[in-house]
Amino acid sequence: MRVDHVSYTAEHDGLQATAARLAKVIGVDPVDGGVHPRFGTRNIIFPLADERYVEVVDCLDHPASDKAPFGQAVKARMEAGGGWLGWCVRVDDISPVEERLGRPAVEGNRHRPDGVELRWRQLGIKGLMSDPQLPYYVQWEDQSVHPSVGASTSVTIEGLQIAGDPERVKEWLGLPAGQTASSDIDFTFVAPRGTPGLLAVTFQTPEGLVTV
Repeated sequence: MRVDHVSYTAEHDGLQATAARLAKVIGVDPVDGGVHPRFGTRNIIFPLADERYVEVVDCLDHPASDKAPFGQAVKARMEAGGGWLGWCVRVDDISPVEERLGRPAVEGNRHRPDGVELRWRQLGIKGLMSDPQLPYYVQWEDQSVHPSVGASTSVTIEGLQIAGDPERVKEWLGLPAGQTASSDIDFTFVAPRGTPGLLAVTFQTPEGLVTV
C-alpha cells in the first residue's frame, strides 16, 4: 500500500486554466489524460517521480457525472470553488479491502489521446464523500501504463496536510498504530474537530519545497 496520486478539481475558470496554474507552480508539464466514461469526468495528468502523479479533474455535461459517486464528488467540489478533492492509495490486490469494507470495487477506464486504454478498479469514493479526510483505493490492471510512466521530472510529493484524525485514517486503511500509507511522505494532521479533508500538498521541486 502506498500513496498513488492526489486529485485536484478544476476551479471556476475550467480544467485547462487550473492545470496551467498548477503547472507553473510545481514546474511539471501537464498531459491530457482523457475522459472517464463511467464517471462522467475528464482529467489532466502531472506525471511525477516515484511512480506518483497529480490529476486535475472536472465534470462533463453527461448523465454519468450525476450517477457515479466519483462524478458526484468532483461536481460537489467544483461547485464549492474547486481545489483538492482527495488522495488515493494503490494496492496490488483490492479484494481484501472489499472484504474489510464490505463493498465491491467499481471498474474504471479511460483512453489516453494516443489511444492507450487504462483500466483499474477503485473503492472508497463514498467514504471520501462522507468523510473527505479518507483516501480511496485503486488497483491498476497494468502498471506498465500507470499515469506516472514517462515522467521526465524529479518533482515528488513530499507531504500531505490533512484536516482530520490520523487514527480514523489508519482505521480506514486497516493500519496498525504508528504506520502510515507511505513511508516517504510526511503526513500532517490538523483541526481534528474541524471540517475534514485534504488541505494542502507539498512538493519537492528543483527550486525547493512548494506547497499548494
